[in-house]
Amino acid sequence: MRRRTLGTISALALAGLLAACGGGDTAGSTDDSLSFGTEGTYAPFSFHDEKTNQLTGYDVEVAQAVGKQLGRKVEFSENNFDSLFAGMEAKRYDGVANQVSITDARKAKYAFSTPYTVSTGVVVTRADDTSVTSLADISGKTSAQSTTSNWAQTATDAGAKVEAVEGLTQAMTLLKQGRVDVTVNDQLAVLDYLKTSGDTGVKIAAKTDDQTEQAFVFRKDEADTAQQVSDALAKLKADGTLATISQKWFGQDVSGPAAG
Repeated sequence: MRRRTLGTISALALAGLLAACGGGDTAGSTDDSLSFGTEGTYAPFSFHDEKTNQLTGYDVEVAQAVGKQLGRKVEFSENNFDSLFAGMEAKRYDGVANQVSITDARKAKYAFSTPYTVSTGVVVTRADDTSVTSLADISGKTSAQSTTSNWAQTATDAGAKVEAVEGLTQAMTLLKQGRVDVTVNDQLAVLDYLKTSGDTGVKIAAKTDDQTEQAFVFRKDEADTAQQVSDALAKLKADGTLATISQKWFGQDVSGPAAG
């Protein structure tokens, strides 16, 4: 009788231990941490410092400031942009911090924080290409894009054929090689690329008509987390932290109107 009782207790203890571990089928962060997927190759938003190899950038610093405001440790998981949403949906992290533009299609599927960047898009061509002076001019041309980015949709809507790439650097390479005609991307990212690379083989040929807002994105079941992040962003906007981070990376405040 005693032996059966000990066996029963052991089984219950093991079951309790497995339950505490979550059964091993759920990832993401604990209550005292906040995890984000990010590219790590998209300067100046998310990339590795050449000297230290540390992950840094505007989005990284804003995410870290949010974590500090919430009293939660921020962790990052790196992947190419087109895989970031799949990783989030698989619960490998809580959300994505990678200049994700707010669109109606994404809002129907995901939960967004309030924006922490407001920008516009630009069309980039080879330096000697004079055929593009507006977004409408890319109709019939081939545009290098990350296929799940809003810029891919912008290019498609303008009549361009999209050539899939993993990021801005690869897009610029294909453009200079003549394998694509254009690429459409965020103005801030392109300006940073031109400044840091000194690349004279490409140029900004036109701007898009749309203004975009970028925010942290989460699964719908993390809507409470999205709201907590929004509350933190509002405080960071009010105390000047977002403006300070913006000035560091862009020389101006790109965080938009007060979050709330």
